[in-house]
Amino acid sequence: MKQLPPSRAILLLALGLTPLACDAQQRPGQNRQPTIPPPTILEYRPQSTLVVPEHEVPRAKFPVVDIHGHPPTLDNPEAIERVVREMDRLNIGVMVQARPSSGARLRSQIAAVREAGYEDRFVFFASLDLSDVGPGSGAHIAAQLEEDVAAGAVGIGEISKAFGLSHTKADGSRLALDDPELDIVWETAGRLGIPVFVHTADPPEFFEPLDFTNERWLELALFERRRFMDRDRFPSFDQLMDERNRMIARHPNTTWILAHMGWHTHDLARLGELFDQHPNVLAEVGAVLYDLGRQPRFARQFFETYSDRILFGKDSFQPDEYPYYWRVFETADEYFDYYRDYHAFWKLYGMDLPDDVLRAMYYENAARIIPGLPRAALPDA
Repeated sequence: MKQLPPSRAILLLALGLTPLACDAQQRPGQNRQPTIPPPTILEYRPQSTLVVPEHEVPRAKFPVVDIHGHPPTLDNPEAIERVVREMDRLNIGVMVQARPSSGARLRSQIAAVREAGYEDRFVFFASLDLSDVGPGSGAHIAAQLEEDVAAGAVGIGEISKAFGLSHTKADGSRLALDDPELDIVWETAGRLGIPVFVHTADPPEFFEPLDFTNERWLELALFERRRFMDRDRFPSFDQLMDERNRMIARHPNTTWILAHMGWHTHDLARLGELFDQHPNVLAEVGAVLYDLGRQPRFARQFFETYSDRILFGKDSFQPDEYPYYWRVFETADEYFDYYRDYHAFWKLYGMDLPDDVLRAMYYENAARIIPGLPRAALPDA
């Protein structure tokens, strides 16, 4: 059994749980070979015979702020109207446009949303140009950020995983997340009172050997560009986490939002340690439902413990996928499908979160950290 750091073991015990040990004992019939030709991993699609109560949730119980919105570019009335119709259907009150937007691209979207009469439904984060960083780049990036905030941006992000994985400096070396040249950028965000939304690395399985023990084998086999296990080309998962954590620690007056729960949903106690050490850090739930829905009791306890630190986010704008989130968060349903089989071949379970935790995640935490967040479509406007 893998040894846990003392602080993580304490958190697990505080949440009333203990780490699971793997039972390595040989069982009767284990490792037998099929007597008929076996299917491939793509062909095997067992249909559950379990009959249990089901509660579809097409619309969120409370209005939602989607902190990790990736709608199409919002620069024309047709695109804006199409997104708003889906938001109304799903009960999304406000969406953050987290697609890369800065300068003229940012200003044109803000103007188009205003002209369409939907300035109370969208807010915009500003992107950063982190290519070829060298001496003086930090000041230039910070100056552009000041301009974007003056134009209406209310945050930074989403800073993509290329930051740390593939962005290079002017001298050709990898741009580390804690590179001191960027300190002025994070200090500027803190002074302006806007959050920094950063996506660091990818699921830890993407950095592990691509063998048959890797539970994301199918996804990695299907998507070559998600393989980061070559240490000659990419830093390790833990190296990227260490760089991110040093960056955060150097800027305690800046609000940080970790995309995808920091990729710690497989080990929530690790995220809890980060929350405990840094009160200026929050995290959002985009694209990690496959992990939360397979540990519903532990995840619920974690969400209750850190209810003021978790934000709703979806990532890819696929409207038919949002109800899976509502169902996991709002019901106690058991053993139902996830929406992408190559992410997870297992089933999901509902966390049955209490209303106060839902409200905090869905809109209250976002309203607290995003300056000037429109409240017309949210409760207590």
